[in-house]
Amino acid sequence: MNEEEYIEQRLKDQINWYDSKSQFNQKWFKRLRILEIITAALIPFLAGIGPNIPYYQLIIGFLGVVIAVSAGVSSIYKFHENWIEYRTTAETLKHELYLFETKCQPYNEDDAFCKLVQRIESLISKENTQWSRNLEKTKST
Repeated sequence: MNEEEYIEQRLKDQINWYDSKSQFNQKWFKRLRILEIITAALIPFLAGIGPNIPYYQLIIGFLGVVIAVSAGVSSIYKFHENWIEYRTTAETLKHELYLFETKCQPYNEDDAFCKLVQRIESLISKENTQWSRNLEKTKST
């Protein structure tokens, strides 16, 4: 694999993958948090005007269930942690690419491409190892 192929097929592909996964996790984290905030805010409001609303106790109970389920789903899928981790990895990969393309240190020597590949593969491997550890931790809990 030559330099151009590696950058297009491996590096930019990984940047795009981490970027899209970061966006996906960010959207779900924010959606679930907004749902929690709105439902939590509705509970005291409905409790205050409760007797005027038919089945208000059931509605309040249901809102409590929505909060618990939303928090549970967010916790299981770790949307916040994944958003931050994937964004960090995407930005680090971009940073390495920019350093390489501008021939800044450590990519200002003859073996620049080799260094790029080693550093990129190390970053990706580290991310994969971290993901695997988190998956094992989730399974054990």
